[in-house]
Amino acid sequence: MDRMFLEISNVSKTFPGVKALQNVHFDIYPGEVHALVGENGAGKSTLIKILSGVYQPDEGALIKIDGKETVINNAIDAIKKGISVIYQDFSLFKNLTVAENIGINGMIEQDKKIVDWKAINKKAKDALDFLKADIDLSSIVENLSVAKQQMVAIASAVAEDAKMIIMDEPTSALSKQEVLHLYDIIDSLKAKGIAIMFVSHKMDELFKVADRFTVLRDGQYVKTVKKTEVCENQLISMMVGRKVEIKQYANLEKKGEVILKLENLSKKGNFKNINLEVKAGEVVGLTGLVGAGRSELAQAVFGISKPDSGKIYVSGKEVHIKNPAEALKVGISYIPESRQTQGLVLDKTVENNIILPRIKQYTNKMGIVVKRRQREEVQKWIYILDVRPNNPNMLASQLSGGNQQKVVIAKWLSTNTKIIIIDEPTNGVDIGAKAEIHQIIRKAAADGCAVLVISSELPEILSVSDRILVMRKGRISGEYENHEITQEMIMEKAVI
Repeated sequence: MDRMFLEISNVSKTFPGVKALQNVHFDIYPGEVHALVGENGAGKSTLIKILSGVYQPDEGALIKIDGKETVINNAIDAIKKGISVIYQDFSLFKNLTVAENIGINGMIEQDKKIVDWKAINKKAKDALDFLKADIDLSSIVENLSVAKQQMVAIASAVAEDAKMIIMDEPTSALSKQEVLHLYDIIDSLKAKGIAIMFVSHKMDELFKVADRFTVLRDGQYVKTVKKTEVCENQLISMMVGRKVEIKQYANLEKKGEVILKLENLSKKGNFKNINLEVKAGEVVGLTGLVGAGRSELAQAVFGISKPDSGKIYVSGKEVHIKNPAEALKVGISYIPESRQTQGLVLDKTVENNIILPRIKQYTNKMGIVVKRRQREEVQKWIYILDVRPNNPNMLASQLSGGNQQKVVIAKWLSTNTKIIIIDEPTNGVDIGAKAEIHQIIRKAAADGCAVLVISSELPEILSVSDRILVMRKGRISGEYENHEITQEMIMEKAVI
């Protein structure tokens, strides 16, 4: 191999009361895909923020770029040194054009009073051409699909002559075809000599793209191995330090009464004539391709949007839900796909997030919050769901993805809901937390809830569901009891 692009050693990071990283080392070569793996809370996000200049490491850390010792002072400094990060939300300026987003870092660096739009457009076009991405330079970014927004983020890194691109959960919102296109782009970046630090919880894609793995556990370096030296089970064992088993939970025994019933529910452009039932004690899985209308259906049931026609019944009684507050009153809760933008108030504590839907229940006649009662309830849910760290005063933003998801689930389970709709329950969650969340879902059903799980991951749908519904182009295209069915059978109904 050529000389390393990046080499770090003795990298630690301490926050008040928490040692997020301890003596971590990592290296990456030009043209290499090096996967950084570990459970949520292992320290991956902290390391990314150090390499991108958002955080400064503790004293004693050594960072070398192209063999020279350096300090990464801030995000712009990281870009100047050749390191670009593509976060899960892409961190784009949604109200600006494609060309402006690709050229904005250059504008900031040059600090010129007059903008050379011709040069910016050429720079943007060259970067998109390299990626073979056909995107109009004048398009406003918020109007683009998720996949095209990702292309813009990658093009921005290419345009700034990045030597290393950090991809954080890059496939979390992509369809299967879009993921395959991303793999092609990664091959092109490798051929150009660009190093890629790849962060993902999906084992299949890790073994598809990575040349080497570096494993972190509890903030500490575990091992670096070549892909050819390790199998999936061995890698998981290194990540979690224990055996993890994703169980098949299907329970085909007779369930209770129908709790949620949709009758010919329709919303133009989203879904049409949806008929489904979920019984007490049942987990129904709803799957299909991205854009099939699954999330839109869930949002209509929860009152976020209004269906054009059709009926919703709860325990046999027709309900007319105009907003989420009314949905909650009739016993419906909705755990959205994006925990960070829709499920949590990130700058509030774990305690504040968990009690948010029921804050009035913890106030006395004078409207004053009774803190003791509130804390007791929060501590109960932290214990039940094993939220780590078990500190109710921690900000939600400081938790790992898996623990953030547990807080969102706790928030809604604590309302004593009888219908739970959970959209992509383990998106961006490590395999250990995934198994725990599956157990939580099954426990809710065992306690008598009717649970509707929406997921793009077929292994997850097959693992957690009693019955499976498939959506295609806004309609239910297939229904299966979870018994002797395969991913191929489900995909056939999703595609054809």
